[in-house]
Amino acid sequence: MTDSNNFTDALKQKILILDGAMGTMIQLHKLEEDDYRGERFADWHSDIKGNNDLLVLTQPDLIRDIHGQYLAAGADIIETNTFNATSIAMADYDMQSLVHEINVAAARLAREAADQYSSADKPRFVAGVLGPTNRTASISPDVNDPGKRNVSFDELVEAYEEACDGLMEGGADLILVETVFDTLNAKAALFAIENTFDKRNQRLPVMISGTITDASGRTLSGQTAEAFYYSLRHVKPVSFGLNCALGPDLLRQYVQEISDIAECAVSAHPNAGLPNEFGEYDMEGDEMAVHIREWAESGLLNIVGGCCGTSPEHIQAIARAVEGLPPRKPAQPQVRLRLSGLEPFVH
Repeated sequence: MTDSNNFTDALKQKILILDGAMGTMIQLHKLEEDDYRGERFADWHSDIKGNNDLLVLTQPDLIRDIHGQYLAAGADIIETNTFNATSIAMADYDMQSLVHEINVAAARLAREAADQYSSADKPRFVAGVLGPTNRTASISPDVNDPGKRNVSFDELVEAYEEACDGLMEGGADLILVETVFDTLNAKAALFAIENTFDKRNQRLPVMISGTITDASGRTLSGQTAEAFYYSLRHVKPVSFGLNCALGPDLLRQYVQEISDIAECAVSAHPNAGLPNEFGEYDMEGDEMAVHIREWAESGLLNIVGGCCGTSPEHIQAIARAVEGLPPRKPAQPQVRLRLSGLEPFVH
């Protein structure tokens, strides 16, 4: 595990490069059911193809190699392969009992890869990923029953605590709450992180990254980017930003919105454009890098990488595009009353 002070120092020195999509890279291998099962789960009672998080147990060399490719491309931060590694999401495969083991194994794989590429002048960091789960605490799953919920705040907290504890045990340097579409889910994750920090008597920097679901400029639970930030700024994250859903062309205005107000670092890892009619992403690394360089020149970025559709080639192009450009300076807004519902309220 790297000293968290090293990460804070690195943020001040340059724009840090986050890795790209794990799922996109896994799909290139065209894995079949038997590949996911391995020997250990050969007789599992349900289909498990598509459970990418399980691959840290059944195909560890593949996951380690993907981490290595991103590190070789210039990534300063690599994300653990744990986007769905909570008991809530793993229930789809009846694998809730494996959650802690998966998170520990995923963090250790990323740790091994990061340590292999780290040097005194370029330390590498492991971000332990807590994904949004496949449920939402704010929105009813039944249009005919607005008050219905299929998950509670306490259930989310319990699930996130288990995952976070595993990530810390495995050697993560940071905790990344990412692809937040429901602020209440994120609050449960952040509460769980604080509980875990207290139990382990250890604190790590926390990154938060939300997702603007479409051109409305709002999260799925209805908040604007500014309101989303005000809802969670009390946690004092090391960085706050946006990822997924949109490409760099469409995401820029919302990154700008956060950059204008955030007292912490700002991160962004957009998709490689919007998916085409086949669900594939067409934006090449060089095209993506043009957008990202303009963001950096405009002083919007402290951390940048890629989400869906991106590869080591995208990350290499992005790293080259921002090389030598200064990192964004945190905003210093006036002391005002800042509240948030779906919209921000500043008085």
